[in-house]
Formats: sequence, structure tokens, C-alpha cells
Amino acid sequence: MYFAVQALGGAAWWVGVFLVPGVREITIGSLHPVAVAVFDVPLFVVGSALAAGGIRWAAVVSAGWTVLVAVGLAIFATVTTEAGWGVVIMGAAAIGSGVAGCAVVLRRIPTQWVVRGPFAFRVADRRRADSSHVVLTFVQIAAFWGLFLAVIPLAIHFLEERWRVGVTEPHPALSAVAVPLGVAVLVFASALGIWSAVTMSTWGKGTPLPSAMPNHLVVAGPYRWVRNPMALAGIAQGVAVGLILSSWLVVVYALAGSLVWNLVVRPHEEADLESRFGDDFRRYRRAVRCWLPRFRDPDGNGVRPQEPVRRDSGNP
Repeated sequence: MYFAVQALGGAAWWVGVFLVPGVREITIGSLHPVAVAVFDVPLFVVGSALAAGGIRWAAVVSAGWTVLVAVGLAIFATVTTEAGWGVVIMGAAAIGSGVAGCAVVLRRIPTQWVVRGPFAFRVADRRRADSSHVVLTFVQIAAFWGLFLAVIPLAIHFLEERWRVGVTEPHPALSAVAVPLGVAVLVFASALGIWSAVTMSTWGKGTPLPSAMPNHLVVAGPYRWVRNPMALAGIAQGVAVGLILSSWLVVVYALAGSLVWNLVVRPHEEADLESRFGDDFRRYRRAVRCWLPRFRDPDGNGVRPQEPVRRDSGNP
């Protein structure tokens, strides 16, 4: 279905390129449309149409070509400041083609790949002192926040400006609201993230990283009200940085990260918790929601928020 939509969208886009000068200007810039179409129409449009029929090699060709075009356009746009919207469109298509290609070729989305190697689930060494877990947690916070809340957003903002796809002249009233709001949300979300991390490291005898997971199921602190306060804090931080930078691409980056975490990482994390903590985790999952805070157990049968579970990490 995705490849069918992509084939129709690609065909409509090429009609627009040849008939509407504005479409050509913002998507391929000064590139010669015929020279690009000679390769893109058979590999992108026709390839996507064949992939829509379940032809595996066509899905590989279409997805591979889409990624190649996205990368090539990104380099071209960064050097010339042209075709910025083409990069945005083909970047989104590259992600969609990659996911759809896996579904066609592998008959599944291999989400388990994200929890391998350094990100495989491992329990922290319980022989370490509590203070060492806290120190390691803060080292992780500094590294991850520096990368995901500073380096990557600033790079995205730079490319957004370079590609000329940003908000060129935001209304003064909008900026006057967005920046203070972003700062307030960033401070609140950062406090929530630190509170969650410290709670996990002290109560759980571990760190937030999968490679050194807590030894105990943690339902203290903010975990009393929401199951994933650190993820909630991280998403809010990313959106806040986008507001501060007046960058819609940074906001999209943060929201896309929330989808990846919720649909790809969370199922594996919760399966691991269920295998290690059994009924304790199942009761906790029933009593406390993932995203929306719940301040009481609705049926009286779940884990009470004020009673952190300190079950051993081995299988029950």
C-alpha cells in the first residue's frame, strides 16, 4: 500500500515538475529535469509501482534509489542552497521506503535490530555502590543531552536554514511566546528527566541505558504516575529546543523520535521487564499508563504507587 501511494505521488510530482516552474524550483533547483527523470521515473515511480505488487527486487531497487536520491539532494542543497523541499520530501520517502521495503522483502519490520550490540538489554552489576550508578547515570545524561538536545538540533537548524525550508520571518508575537514557552518547557522537562534518572539509579540499582538496566522494578518517584517519565521528558525537551530555535524541523525530529521509541523500542523494553519481573510488572502496567499520568489505581488491584517493588532481576 505504501509503495502504491509512493508511485502515485511520484508520478504526480513529475507532472508538477514539468508543468509548474515553482514545483521544479523548490524540489530540484537548477538540476535538469529530463536528466533526472530518465533515472528517477523508472527507478522511483515504476519501481514503487512494481513493489506495490509484492515484487521483492523492485522494493529493494526503489528503496535503495530513494535513499541515494535523498542523500544526493541533501549534498546538492547544502552546497547550493537549492532544492531544499526536495530534500525534505525525499528524506521522508527514504524512511518510508526503507520500512516498507523491509515489510515486502522480510515480511516483517526487524525492530529487534535496535536492541542488539551495545544496546542489548543487560542488567547492571549489582555489586556496584549506589553512588556509582548515580554517577554513571549523570555521565549518560550529559552525553545524551549534549548529542540529542544540542548537537543534532543545531545541525538540523543549520541545514533547515541552508536549505531554505525554515520559518524565514516568524511573527514577532509568535517569537515572543514561543521562546519563553520553550525555555519553560525545557526547564520543567529537564527536571523531570533528572528526577526520573536519579530515582531509577537509586531504587533500581542500575542506569537508564539498556546496557546497564536496573536490577529492581522501579515504581517510585515519577514512575508512580507514568510508566516512562524519562521518554516523556526527552520528547518535551526536543520540542522545547525546537521552539527556542524557531525550527519546525527540530520539532518534527523530536516527535519522530517519540514514534520510534513508542513503536520500536518500548515493546522490547516492556517484554524484557515482563520476563524479569512477571506479575509485578503486569500489575504495574495495568495500574500506570505509558504516556498520560494516572494518580490512582482505578481498580485497586495494581501495584500501589507508594510501594516500590524491589524484586530480584532474575526470572520469577
